[in-house]
Amino acid sequence: MARRTTNAAGSTNELRGDVLRVLGVLKVATADQIQRLASPHLSYRHSLKASPAKQKEARTASHRGAANDLCRHGLTVDGGRTRGGEEVRLLTAAGLAAAAIDLDREPEEMGGMPKSAGRSGAAHPMTVNETVIALIRPKPDLDLLDGEPPEALAAARAAADAPDGLGTLTSYATEVALPVKGTWKNPALGSARADIWTAEQRKAFGNDLKDPQLLIASESSNSSKSDSGPADWKPTNHAFWCTYGKDYTHIKSVFKLTTTDDEKTALTSMIDTCTN
Repeated sequence: MARRTTNAAGSTNELRGDVLRVLGVLKVATADQIQRLASPHLSYRHSLKASPAKQKEARTASHRGAANDLCRHGLTVDGGRTRGGEEVRLLTAAGLAAAAIDLDREPEEMGGMPKSAGRSGAAHPMTVNETVIALIRPKPDLDLLDGEPPEALAAARAAADAPDGLGTLTSYATEVALPVKGTWKNPALGSARADIWTAEQRKAFGNDLKDPQLLIASESSNSSKSDSGPADWKPTNHAFWCTYGKDYTHIKSVFKLTTTDDEKTALTSMIDTCTN
């Protein structure tokens, strides 16, 4: 009874850890995305439910419950809904700190948290998340699927036998193109001139999920980038220079931010790699 009082949804430490780790990396996610990354075997259960919607509801129930329990502890919040109507989950500041422990990362490596993702339908973060899932290709544990229908087992075996993906969840981090520290704490680095922004402008920038601010980075690249702008850091993958340079320039334009001479030189060199 005490366990139910503390965690009304009856979630386990493992399930709550799943939610913390996935949100610590992705920043914004649905219960479906959390489940597919953390417990891929559940994607092959409940296959006899009447409809795909009923199947999704059943296979995500445990992680939805875990997110709800974390919400009661002040670690997650409801971030609105996707354009498809799915609830979006976010971590609070306390949740971000807890996720850092689970991911074995320093707090300053965790970045910030977007708010009110559902206001814009969270289209860009959802695309980022699906890209991460496609890169990782989470594989189901077949031992956890004993007794499932033959069709479900066959699909699970095909997924388990498929080529390995790239890394695991902890291999990745999501990062903003414009460095947050350079924006707020040291305007000279990011040239966002936060000192002359109104509170409304800062809020708009921090909550912007429409423009290409959120990027996928390997954990090691994210750490090497830290809060640096393009004058001091460029993606190690030269094929990404064009996209990174254009996205960075676009965000500067949208929010009418100044650009230093060093930034202009660096951005020009990256955009010059674009083929069209």
